Amino acid sequence: MDATGYLAPVGFEEQLYNELGDVIERHDRLMFAPGPERRVFWAQNVWRNPVRIAIPSIKGAAKILKFNQRNWALFKFDHFSRAKLIEGHLPHVSAKRQVFGEPAPTAPLGSWTLIDPDTIIASADCSSPWKNGEIEFEEDKVTPPNRAYLKLWEAFTRLGAAPQAGDRTMDLGGSPGGWTWVLHEFGTDVISIDKARLDTKIASLPRVDFRQESAFGLNPEEIGYIDWLCSDVICYPDRLFTLVNQWMDAGMATNFICTIKLQGDTDYSAITQFADIPGSKVVHLYNNKHELTWMKVPGVTDQD
Repeated sequence: MDATGYLAPVGFEEQLYNELGDVIERHDRLMFAPGPERRVFWAQNVWRNPVRIAIPSIKGAAKILKFNQRNWALFKFDHFSRAKLIEGHLPHVSAKRQVFGEPAPTAPLGSWTLIDPDTIIASADCSSPWKNGEIEFEEDKVTPPNRAYLKLWEAFTRLGAAPQAGDRTMDLGGSPGGWTWVLHEFGTDVISIDKARLDTKIASLPRVDFRQESAFGLNPEEIGYIDWLCSDVICYPDRLFTLVNQWMDAGMATNFICTIKLQGDTDYSAITQFADIPGSKVVHLYNNKHELTWMKVPGVTDQD
């Protein structure tokens, strides 16, 4: 097709459409732009080197796909019954939820969609190892005080890297404590910062040092070295950018996972300044809402 496919997260189709700017073909959330893969922030999955295939029959479509690769994930947007019949002739792909702590899938997973009864578009090489980029976890519905912890679970799972026991970590914007709980579970010493209080059961954990103050008033030299600086603080992107640069310039933190909160129209210049930080990347996590996640983990994000 001499194009690349980009699948938008549900509800953020226009962000991706505007980001690409030159969409030549669109099928619901799946958009194609000319040329090889480009840096985008609002794609949940990227379809590399897609091909358009005329299919002779339901079984014939499955045979063509299986000839190229074993595992395929269907993106459904139309012709549901016929697509389901084709899917039924393909090898089953497990739909079980991701267990946090287990590695991401490693088996190649292609994507395909039925654009009309006789035509499919397929890509054997996709950016996400999860079906349509949807990483759903076996959740802990008892311990964490909110569901924000899923963002940090997803970030660590996608990175394939995480804090080690004995590390010194920091959670900026910690209240009510979901991210603080995740960091504590790794065996780290957590400094949790927020003007609002933590949930009492999180604040009482043995290695949690809660400080009721503003994340923007901290002096990195006074805090001391931090192995993992994580932030889910609510603020404008420019203010977060200043904060992380303060820590980087001071050389007082190595690994960063920070949520970029967005309001109203997407400010691409504000996002790009994070993505341009050497050795880092910006992504839309499946568990993000109207926000993106900036990650800087030496040896990992600088290899992507």
